[in-house]
Amino acid sequence: MTVPDEARCMLMRGGTSKGAYFLAEDLPAGAGARDDLLLRVMGSPDPRQIDGLGGAHPLTSKVAVVSASADPEADVDYLFLQVGVDRPEVSDRQNCGNLLAGVGPFAVERGLVAAGDGRTSVRIRMVNSGDLAVASFPTPGGRVDYSGTAEISGVPGTAAPVVIEFPQGSGPLLPTGHARDIVADTPVTCVDNGMPTVLIAAASLEVTGYESPKDLEEDLTLADRLREIRLEAGKLMGLGDVEGTTVPKLSLLAAPLDGGAVMTRTFIPVRCHTSIGVLGAASVAAGLRVEGGVGEGVARLPAQGDRLRIEHPTGFLDIEAGIAYDAEGVPVARRTAVVRTARKIFDGTVFARPAGAAPHV
Repeated sequence: MTVPDEARCMLMRGGTSKGAYFLAEDLPAGAGARDDLLLRVMGSPDPRQIDGLGGAHPLTSKVAVVSASADPEADVDYLFLQVGVDRPEVSDRQNCGNLLAGVGPFAVERGLVAAGDGRTSVRIRMVNSGDLAVASFPTPGGRVDYSGTAEISGVPGTAAPVVIEFPQGSGPLLPTGHARDIVADTPVTCVDNGMPTVLIAAASLEVTGYESPKDLEEDLTLADRLREIRLEAGKLMGLGDVEGTTVPKLSLLAAPLDGGAVMTRTFIPVRCHTSIGVLGAASVAAGLRVEGGVGEGVARLPAQGDRLRIEHPTGFLDIEAGIAYDAEGVPVARRTAVVRTARKIFDGTVFARPAGAAPHV
């Protein structure tokens, strides 16, 4: 089978990430051929991704594949693919809540969903997990409007708000069944409110949680500890051997500095996020509300209301996350909602590096 060297593509910023959006029909049907094309489109493997669309960082080496959904509860299906930067890997093991912000507008742009006159809501099935989300955004005159006054940390300027609501997830909020586990001699809370995440008090790893991402990445002792925790936690969370995957994420928690609920440093899984992912923040927010979790004594939760401000290296993310306890006292996610923004950067044809012309790394 001949793999194409070009495809129709829209480059969009979604939240604090950037990625290539494709209709499923514009990509090869087989996963192998599709992944081969996407690696060449993004310029991987190459630390600079100089010969493709990638921006030399996991946050800018992402792909959204969108199609009409056969699920009666969804309008479109969204498959997220994380493309390796310096490794020839394409992973579907996780969702991406930031690129999710662009899925609704993209679906309207491609004619999968008819725009309403004023505002449009798109029901999205996240193929990676089977979970559902609803994205709502302005469409004055039946066209997507990317301009607006919403501001999110980590993104310059303002844009139209995309409100994303997440119904209750399909799996348990606490995958291990415990509010607190001891993993690699470290107290953790393993939580999944859309993204498998391990919460760790920064002090338990002998760091403050206020270091820059660069400084944390260069701490080899910390890297070894985090790797040990992630591998062990992955098995406890039912994820199996996570050596070659991007989940679970690890979020270090420290007391907030600027009026929020908590300060975070999140590893994805090796690089330290310059902000925080939407679904990662959803899991952090829910995990902070679990009685007996590692967030107790670190986070400062508001006296009332679901909204929490999650601080991160470049600002903050406001998220509404509530939990409830069932008849057996098990915590379950009750509601999660977040405001993001998205912007179309270009729409056209992307020309991939020719097959067999892999860069030297």
